[in-house]
Amino acid sequence: MSLIPATILTGFLGSGKTTLLKRVLSEAHGQKIAVIENEFGEENIDNDILVADTKEQIIQMSNGCICCTIREDLRSTLTDLAAKRRKGELQFDRVVIETTGLADPGPVAQTFFMDDEIAESFLLDSILTLVDAKHADQQLDTRQEARRQVGFADQIFISKTDLVEPAAVDALAHRIKHMNPRAPQRRVHFGEVPIAEVFDLRGFNLNAKLEIDPDFLKEDDHDHHHHHDHDHEHGEHCNHPHHHHHDDDVKSFVFRSDRPFHPAKLEDFLGAIVQIYGPRMLRYKGVLNMQGTDRKVIFQGVHQLMGSDLGPKWAEGEDRTSKMVFIGLDLPQDIFRQGLEQCLA
Repeated sequence: MSLIPATILTGFLGSGKTTLLKRVLSEAHGQKIAVIENEFGEENIDNDILVADTKEQIIQMSNGCICCTIREDLRSTLTDLAAKRRKGELQFDRVVIETTGLADPGPVAQTFFMDDEIAESFLLDSILTLVDAKHADQQLDTRQEARRQVGFADQIFISKTDLVEPAAVDALAHRIKHMNPRAPQRRVHFGEVPIAEVFDLRGFNLNAKLEIDPDFLKEDDHDHHHHHDHDHEHGEHCNHPHHHHHDDDVKSFVFRSDRPFHPAKLEDFLGAIVQIYGPRMLRYKGVLNMQGTDRKVIFQGVHQLMGSDLGPKWAEGEDRTSKMVFIGLDLPQDIFRQGLEQCLA
């Protein structure tokens, strides 16, 4: 049986996660979806869709979707769902896991990598983060969890943009782009996203071509090394919304090189780095030019867990440039850069 794609849905309070899930659970989209709800949620779907006092953990919807609330850990819920599906007791094509508004999606994502039994049944498709445009700046300023959710995302939906001045939305988009340059952003109306834009994004799929991240690793103004450090000196006189200086602790940086990596050296260095900085490394990803192979090596990770895969061959005449992006909490860029330089052949 093919693997069941799973999507992790995370997002700020009031960003429309519940609206989105209700649509998934009730709309006639022709897909059978199992929604796993972390029922410690501040806003529970149950009140509207489910009868709250039912003892059943798994409830079938009229459109063929299934909703289950997690009463033990995620792992056992997933194993249970996969087993019921194998026996033909439940039919569903994919899983959506909602994390509570304050949760760190990292451990949820790690479940899919670490647990062999889960990995045999499920494929983590992507982490989606919903951001409430109206309250985002305040939430990003005051809550590290909100900043981490942005750093983890494969795709970001900004909701409630109609309640905010366009310039403010642009400034927010710019701020988020600095924190996570590789997640495409979409502005949506309060959680109302076309279902097609939510699933099969392949944000986690290692061997998928990296074209899935349209903005990933593009040469753009977010890669220059000085990173707007002078903005705040003349920020007072400047009416340009882009120049408000947010020194967020979740930041990203890109490493590029035209020289190939020495495989063993790189493996040792990355292994050492994730041992030390893993808890602060949210997401990292790259396309690497490795000595000894004419194929691209694609690698990515979450916290301490790292995986790599052989990708397609380098095309005739293509620049064999290695590009890596690291997103994390106050990562020491210079240590990473020097270490990576030393791994080049």
